[in-house]
Amino acid sequence: MTEFLWRMPTRGDGRRANPALRHRAFGGPAPIGPATDVRPGRFGPFDELHQIVHAAELSGLDGILAPYDPLGEESWIVAGAALRATRHARVVVEFQPAFGTPVYAAKISATLQRLSAGRLAWRLAVDTDAADARARGDRVTGEDRYARAAEFLTIARGVWNEEPVASAGFRGTGFDFAGEYFDVIDGGFRGILSGLPFPEVHLTGDSPAALRLSAAHADVHILTETPDGVTSTLGELRRLATAAGRTVRAGVEVPIIARETEDEAWARVERQWRELHPGGPDAAIHALGDGRWAGFTHLGYDRPIGLVGSYDQVAAQLRAYVAAGVDIIVLSGHPHIEEVHRAGEHVLFRAYPAGRTLADPAGRTPQEATA
Repeated sequence: MTEFLWRMPTRGDGRRANPALRHRAFGGPAPIGPATDVRPGRFGPFDELHQIVHAAELSGLDGILAPYDPLGEESWIVAGAALRATRHARVVVEFQPAFGTPVYAAKISATLQRLSAGRLAWRLAVDTDAADARARGDRVTGEDRYARAAEFLTIARGVWNEEPVASAGFRGTGFDFAGEYFDVIDGGFRGILSGLPFPEVHLTGDSPAALRLSAAHADVHILTETPDGVTSTLGELRRLATAAGRTVRAGVEVPIIARETEDEAWARVERQWRELHPGGPDAAIHALGDGRWAGFTHLGYDRPIGLVGSYDQVAAQLRAYVAAGVDIIVLSGHPHIEEVHRAGEHVLFRAYPAGRTLADPAGRTPQEATA
């Protein structure tokens, strides 16, 4: 069954395209007021995140992504809060392998798995910006980052015991690893840290090194949407995974602007576009002609290509991803609370009726029954 996740904000709700105008709950240049007052009992940025998490779960999404953002909130803290605030949604925490040792990351995750009944997943940000890496004190560059990530995942899985293990006799029975980036002697989790499901591993990237890493270590690989689509990269990923004797599920991350009509959706794009480009060409210069638009990064989104159109049109494009073999779709939209509800109420059941709508005795969906 295809899963739909929502990408959380980490430094602003995105109600406005111009960051200088984003005042809602996340502070910024606006004066302290009812929406940003962080005094006890007042509404602050984590209250906003809390509402977005609840909106995602109530709207029927399968999970949320807490993205890594060097200038935003710490993804581990956002993920932990999201797990505590939900009952069913999976939470994917994105972090870079220089965050800490793989044993430390695994121990944090074991605690979160216990807290959440196994709903945590990982997304490693391997190919991060060089300036960001230097600011973090990380000197590993180029394809060495993928070699380190492979060691990171090997060790994390090695110290993790999915079967309950008693603490007695720990010495001499643990996990050993001698690598270029990490060394572990007699490692492994016992007692309350054992017997938990290892987090599902999501990886990203389109380079040969990124695809090789996913073929060997990922459970899910998030593809990058391009003007030519994702099918060529998906085919190469499947070839590498098959050669490695593994199965890797495919995902894609796309921003969406969906409204009742196509004209209304494009009017929304144009309004935000004009905040940043009051003169010059229209937003339509980035239209790809099939309901996809390549200008989302101009509006503060992480991915350049996303979907714009009526609810039916956006749902049709999402169904095309499913038909191409995509198993996980990460959606995003600004402002988050409103767009989460739009996606849940108007898009998901059109995009993937199986499991999201009740069928009548004849086996028809509500849409078919009323057609």
